[in-house]
Amino acid sequence: MTSDLTFIDEQVLNDWVVAQRWFASKTREVSGVEVVDSVALSEQLVLALIEARFPVGTHETYQVPLALRPSGDGEPIFEKGGQAVYDALADPETGRELLRAMAANRDAGDFAFRWTADHAPDDSFHVRPVGVEQSNTSIVFGDQLIMKAIRRIEPGVNPELELLRFLSAREFPHIAALHGWYEVDGRHVSATLGILQEFLAGAKDGWEMTLDELASDPDGLLGKIEALGVVIGELHSALGSDNSDPDFAPVEPSAESLSILYADVDEQIERVFLDLPDSEATAPIAGRGQDVREKLSLLAHATVGGRVIRTHGDLHLGQTMYSAQGWKVLDFEGEPARPLPERRLKRSPLRDVAGMLRSFSYATAGSHLLRGREAPADWEERARERFLAGYHRAVDNSLLPPGQQATEQLLAVFELEKAVYELRYELNNRPDWVAIPVAGIVRLLETE
Repeated sequence: MTSDLTFIDEQVLNDWVVAQRWFASKTREVSGVEVVDSVALSEQLVLALIEARFPVGTHETYQVPLALRPSGDGEPIFEKGGQAVYDALADPETGRELLRAMAANRDAGDFAFRWTADHAPDDSFHVRPVGVEQSNTSIVFGDQLIMKAIRRIEPGVNPELELLRFLSAREFPHIAALHGWYEVDGRHVSATLGILQEFLAGAKDGWEMTLDELASDPDGLLGKIEALGVVIGELHSALGSDNSDPDFAPVEPSAESLSILYADVDEQIERVFLDLPDSEATAPIAGRGQDVREKLSLLAHATVGGRVIRTHGDLHLGQTMYSAQGWKVLDFEGEPARPLPERRLKRSPLRDVAGMLRSFSYATAGSHLLRGREAPADWEERARERFLAGYHRAVDNSLLPPGQQATEQLLAVFELEKAVYELRYELNNRPDWVAIPVAGIVRLLETE
C-alpha cells in the first residue's frame, strides 16, 4: 500500500469524518476535507492527517490512520475495486504497527516514532481498544502498555508528552511511565500524534474507588485522601524544581496576569447569573450575583499571588488511579476545551488544588446520586482538611503565597472560578447536579 490516497472519494471521507465522536465541530458547516500528509507504514497501514475546512477560512486537522483490506469485513469508510479503506484505530491490531515503529525509533517521511523504555515490547501482545468513546482513541497492549492516539491535532508539543518527559527525567514515581510517542513535523503542521505509557493493570480509578469506599470505609478512605495530598504536593514541587528550563522555571506572576485572572472570573460570574434559571436547586444563590462578585473583589484585593509553574491543568479524582504502589496521576493534557497554547501556560499550583477540593464535593453528592447512599455528613470537610494537610507537608512552600491567610484567599478564588464553571456546565448538561456547584458558591460566600 502506498501513501497515495487520491483514489478516496472526498465526499465520502467528509461525511465519515464529521460523523465521528472525536470530530470537535459538529455544529459547524464543513466545506470539505482533504488528506494533507500521509505515510505508508506497511502494506496495510497508512498514517494520514486530514484537514477539515470551514467556509470562514479556518480549518482543523485530524489524525486518521487508515487500513486497507479486502471488502466485506467490518464497516469501511470507502470501497473500490474489491478493496476497502477502514479507520485503522477501530481495528486495534493495526495499532501493533504503530507500536513497532515506536520501538524501532523509526523515521518515515514527515513522521517520527520514538521509544524511551529500556526494553523493546513483546510483539505477541494481545491488542484491544479501550471501550469508552472519547475525543482521543486509546489501545491497550497486553495489559502492559496503553497508547493514546490524539485525534484533533494542534501545532506544538502536547502538554501531556511535555510534562511526562519532564517528570520522567526526574524519576517522579507517581505517573504511568512514559514508553514512547510519535509526532509529525511537516509543511502543514508540527505536532504530537500519540503517547505510549505503562498500563496500570489492577489499579482502581480514583473517582470510582472514592465512591466505593465512601459506602464501605469512609474513615479509611480519609487516609488515602491525605496520601493523595502528599502526592500532589510532591508533583507540584517536582514541576517547579528546575530554574534552568524556561518552559518549567517558576516565575512570579505579574500584576497584569493577576488582574486578568480576576477579570475573567468576574466575567464568568456575571454571565452565569445573568441567565440563572429560577429553580429549587438555584434558590440559595438567586439574586446573589453581586454578592459573589463582591466576594471575589475582596479576595482579589487581599491576595498575593505566590509563584506560577506548569501544572496538571485539569485535576480531579477521575484523573488519578490507586495502585499497589499508591496514587498515580494521569492525563496531563489540561482542559481539552482550551487551545493548546493556553494549556501550556504557567499557573498557580493552587488551581490544581481547587480542582481536587471541588472533586470531593462531587464525590459526596455522587454517593447519593449514583450509588443511592448518603456520605457521612462531615466527610467532605474532613477530606478537605486531610488532603490539605498532606499537600502542605509535601509542597515546596516557595511556590505558594506567603502565609496561610494569603494561600487560603488565593485558593478561594480558584474554588470560586471552578464552582462558577461547574454551575454553567451543570445547567446546560446535568440539571440534577446543579445543587453541587450551588452549594460550593454558598460555602465561599459564607466563609470569612
